[in-house]
Amino acid sequence: MWRRHDPFLGEIIRFSLFCRGATLTIQVLLNLLIPDHAADAFSPPKAPPSSLADWLVEFLLSGLGRWDAEHFLFIAEHGYLYEHNMAFFPLLPMLVAGLARGPLLPLAGLLSLRSRLLLSAAALNCVCSTLAAALLYLLGCVTLQSRRTSFLAGLLFCMSPISVFLTVSYSESLFAATTFSGLWLLQKGGVLAGSAALSLATAARSNGLVNVGFLLYSGLKVLLHRRDNFGPLMRRLCGILLLILPFALFQSYCYFRFCTAPEEGDLVPQDLAHLAEDRGYRLRGPPFPAWCSYRLPLAYSHIQSEYWGVGLFRYFQLQQLPNFLLAAPVVTLGACAVLQYVSCNLETCLTLGLVERQKKPRSGFYGPRVFVHVAHLAFLMGFGVLCMHVQVVTRLLFSSCPVLFWFCALMLEEEEPWVWGLQRNEAACNPAMRLLRSWTSLQRRSRVLLGYFLGYWVIGTALHVNFLPWT
Repeated sequence: MWRRHDPFLGEIIRFSLFCRGATLTIQVLLNLLIPDHAADAFSPPKAPPSSLADWLVEFLLSGLGRWDAEHFLFIAEHGYLYEHNMAFFPLLPMLVAGLARGPLLPLAGLLSLRSRLLLSAAALNCVCSTLAAALLYLLGCVTLQSRRTSFLAGLLFCMSPISVFLTVSYSESLFAATTFSGLWLLQKGGVLAGSAALSLATAARSNGLVNVGFLLYSGLKVLLHRRDNFGPLMRRLCGILLLILPFALFQSYCYFRFCTAPEEGDLVPQDLAHLAEDRGYRLRGPPFPAWCSYRLPLAYSHIQSEYWGVGLFRYFQLQQLPNFLLAAPVVTLGACAVLQYVSCNLETCLTLGLVERQKKPRSGFYGPRVFVHVAHLAFLMGFGVLCMHVQVVTRLLFSSCPVLFWFCALMLEEEEPWVWGLQRNEAACNPAMRLLRSWTSLQRRSRVLLGYFLGYWVIGTALHVNFLPWT
C-alpha cells in the first residue's frame, strides 16, 4: 500500500510542519499576552539569559519548558538528581542532551546549555511528530487497506487535541513515533524490527510496556493457526524480552542510583541542594527510601503512588470533577469507537479475533486487523480513568492509540462524503483543510469533532505555556 513517491505522504509531512510552526507561533503570542501563573510545580533555579542569543531563545521558546517539561530539561542537564525525577523515562532527556552537547556544541559561545536544550527539544519534537504522522498513515494503509482514510487520519494527528504536547518538551511526539513505527513493522511481518522500535517506546514512556499485548496476541494467533510455529513463537518471545528490557534496565539504574551510597566526588550543586531542602526532595544517599527494601524494588510504581497519588480509584474525589470533565471528550470518543466496532463485529470480539472466518473479512475500520488496536484503546482508556490522573488520559490516548484517528477519519468521511471531491490529483486535496474552509456547511457532528480538535489545540497551548493546569 505504500508507494515510494506517495503524494499523500508528502502532504502529511508538509501539513505537520505547518501545524508545528503554528503551535510555536501561537505559544509565543499567548506567552506575551497572558501573564504566567504562579504554579506549585517543579521549578529548579535557572541562570538568567547571559547574551542576546540566550534572550532570543528564551523569548521564543520559554513556553516549551513548562510543567513536566521542566523535569525532562532538568534531567537532560543534571541527570536523575532527585528521586521524583525517576518518574520520567530517559530516552527523551538522553536525545535532547546528546543534541545540545553534540551538534549544537559549536554554539556554546553564543548559547547557554539551557538554551541549547530548549532548541534541541523543539527540533526533536518537530521531527518526531512529523514522523509519527507519516507512520500513522503507513500503519493505516496496511491495517485499514484504505489510503484515503489513512491519509485523513494522519492529517488529524497533526492538528490533534494534544498538539501543544507534540511541540513542547514532552515525550509524546517521541513515544508516538516509536510506537507507530513498531506497530507498522509488526503489521508488515518484521517482528524483531517492530519489537526494537517498541522497545524505544518503552524507553520513552512507561505505558510502552502495554505494547507487549500486540506481541502476545500475535503469538497466540501463530500458536493456534500455524503448525510450524516454533520459529515464529521464538521471535515473538525475543521481541517481548526486547520490549521489556528498557524498563528493567532503567529500574536497575534507579536502584543503583538511590539505594546505594554515593561515590566520592558525587556532589550536588549548592543551589540544587538548597532546593531539595526547601521543597523536601529526596537526594541520593542514606537514609535510603523504603522501596529499596521491597521484594521487587520498582522506583516507578513507588514514585507514582507517593508523589502523584496514582492508584485504583484514588483520583475519584469531588474536587477532581473538573479534570474528569476535561477528559470527558476523549473518553466519550474512545467509548464510541469501541462500541461501534464491537456492535459491527460481535463475533470477532467474542472470539477475540482468533477464529478465522470462512467468508471474506471486512476491510477498513471494521476489519479484523483493527481488533487488537480497539482492545488496546479499551484497556488504556479503562486504566487511565480508574487508576491515573484522569486529565492526562487525553494525551495518553492520542499519543498511543491509532484507532482514535481512524475512527475520527471514518466519521468525517461518513458525515462529509464530498470531502474528496472529484479531483484527478487527490494529493492536491488536503481534506482537513477543505473541511475547515467549509466550516459553515459542515454537519453538526463534524463541527463538534473538529471544534474539539482545534479548541483543545489553541486553549491547551494558551494554558500550558502560562503554567495554567491542562491535560
